[in-house]
Parts: sequence; C-alpha cells; structure tokens
Amino acid sequence: MEKILFLCTGNSCRSQMAEAYGKKYLDNYKVYSAGIKKHGLNKYMLKVMQEDGFTMKEHYSKTLDDLRDVNFEVVVTLCDHANESCPIYLKNAKILHRGFEDPAKISGTDEEILESFRRVRDEIKYFITHDLLKILNRE
Repeated sequence: MEKILFLCTGNSCRSQMAEAYGKKYLDNYKVYSAGIKKHGLNKYMLKVMQEDGFTMKEHYSKTLDDLRDVNFEVVVTLCDHANESCPIYLKNAKILHRGFEDPAKISGTDEEILESFRRVRDEIKYFITHDLLKILNRE
C-alpha cells in the first residue's frame, strides 16, 4: 500500500485534519501527518473535527523525525512554510502543494476562531474528497 504524508508547520490543525479525512477517503493509501515542528493538537481543531464525526483520539503531534523510517510515495504540503522547508529525503516522493490559511493564527472571539477553523476544515475536506482524489486516480 502506498504511503501519503500531509505536511504542515506545526502538525496541530491543518495536517491533522487532512490525516483524518485522508484515512476516511483515501482507501488505497496509508495516511500520515507531520509538522516541521511539533505544536501539539489545537483545541479548536479538535472541536470542529468532533462536529464532523471525528474523535481524533488516535492523533498526536509528530515531526518528520518521528516518521524518518517511512518511505512516502506522495507528500502533500499544506502551507508555504512546509513546502519551502520540505527536506531533501522527501524529494523522492511526488510532492503536491495546496496551501491553506492557518486558522491557529486567527484572533477574535471563540466563535470567530471556530468559524475560521470550520472554513479551513471544510476546504481541506473538499480538497481531499475532490481535487486530491482526482489527482491520485490519474497516476
């Protein structure tokens, strides 16, 4: 089974969301996520994913060092920082880039922050279930 990595800056929200949706919708792939750094799981991410039926109990924040022994066929970078910082050893994989706004950087009321997380969650879900599935099925 081919392995796919969703890579972001802190592995706290966007890549975690992508991993959850990837595991649900990408049947032909073993799905992972990691960050350039380890920021822990974001509480707003946990809440909006729970709203969409994911408990995220098996998720934890990881860096690339935690996955160094895994050979990925596909790496999807979810932010410009991850795309620019993608290590040389991952360059053997097919690299895809689709940047998403970092909802963890939004300030405001809890409801405004949650709305930002919901919007990014929905964008990531759509990307995986429509765009990424089409790209992967063409290969």
